[in-house]
Amino acid sequence: MTGSGPRSTPQRSLPPGGPKRTGPNPTDRGKKGSKRHLVVDRRGVPLAVIHTAANVHDSKALEEAVDAVSPIRKPRGRPRKRPKKLHADKGYDFPRCRQALRKRRITPRIARRGIESSERLGRYRWVVERTLSWLNRYRRLKVRYERRDDTHQAFLDLGCALICWRYVQRFC
Repeated sequence: MTGSGPRSTPQRSLPPGGPKRTGPNPTDRGKKGSKRHLVVDRRGVPLAVIHTAANVHDSKALEEAVDAVSPIRKPRGRPRKRPKKLHADKGYDFPRCRQALRKRRITPRIARRGIESSERLGRYRWVVERTLSWLNRYRRLKVRYERRDDTHQAFLDLGCALICWRYVQRFC
């Protein structure tokens, strides 16, 4: 599953020529902001997280998000590197996204724009939304305070690691 949060996170004013992963937010009067793109398993445990500028379309971040998934080790045989199928919302319904997934041997389960209703995908989409809300529990991630991309990415990775740790404590 992959997706981005419904709103981008605000950011303080930046010096001229600031970071590459912030851009004018099309829904917030052009303030600079960023989006999170998250790949989770069916239980909501984060597999990969990246962030892009607020003005970058979701479909352009799909390949980077899928490639960020770490290899899964199996007891025998070749290690799997990616999930078998991927559920995504209508923002990823482009031929280039479907081709990129098929090239990586991932079955695309993407809702069609103008054909399928958003409610049908909702049974899978809520897992991503729940994980995004878990990330919003951390004050440092709810509002982006960092100017540097690598610092913000490190805090995103730390938030995902804490979510994984809570999952391990609870179910293992």
